[in-house]
Amino acid sequence: MAVKRRGRGEDSVYFDQANGYWVGSVSLGFSADGKRRRRTVRGRTKTEVRDKLRDLREEIAVGVRSPASYSVRQAVDDWLREGLDGRSAATVTKYRHVLKPVLEHVGHAALRDLTAHDVRHALTVLGKDRSSATVAIAHNALTRAIRHAEGRDLVRRNVAALVDSPKGQAGRPSQALTLDQAQKLLKTAGDLKKYRLGAYVSLCLLTGMRTEEARALTWEHVDLDGQPDASPPVPPSVFLNVFSRRFPRRAQPLGWPPGVRAVPFGR
Repeated sequence: MAVKRRGRGEDSVYFDQANGYWVGSVSLGFSADGKRRRRTVRGRTKTEVRDKLRDLREEIAVGVRSPASYSVRQAVDDWLREGLDGRSAATVTKYRHVLKPVLEHVGHAALRDLTAHDVRHALTVLGKDRSSATVAIAHNALTRAIRHAEGRDLVRRNVAALVDSPKGQAGRPSQALTLDQAQKLLKTAGDLKKYRLGAYVSLCLLTGMRTEEARALTWEHVDLDGQPDASPPVPPSVFLNVFSRRFPRRAQPLGWPPGVRAVPFGR
């Protein structure tokens, strides 16, 4: 009985004797120079290859064109290089550093083969010796990197977005002063004859401003009287010409120039 010939355009599945695995290929027609374009998948069993071919057909149908060699590490590198426009070099370095231990587990995997289980496992391992905050940052960065690839039709779905961030280790104990310690520090700093920087320490402690902001102040930035008769009353304040992450941009009172904020004393 003659073997039925595979029809034109059908997928081919065969066993690679030399390498010991099954191979499936999909024909994508011909390139401009007349060469046939194919995409292949490999697996240990014929059924596994047929399943991969079905997934590959679905990817082709929705326009996904991720090659089998495009890895998770490449996707992260592309995002760090192209997807963080306007971010500082320090921000890029932070994401690269926090993703390094995650990529040790999933970086070699083909992006289109990455599963939610792979992501969850890598983040769980990371959480064994990193804080929950670090795990959350790594998860967010990986999700954004895959979303960047998704926007370039290099992956069908973002599996990192399907998992929750596992808990990591407890963060370091707070180094903030207690109320009793702060009161003692203010009392000691109040002796300006003995401590020349006492006013500087008191200002930073009472207002919460950054030390680099306080060092740049001049007397024209300080309003020691305020406007108690105004409606509403304006307390004594320090005017700063910069915005910081700690004090986000907010609506300014009438009459204040743009880019200026005031920190009241005794806040």
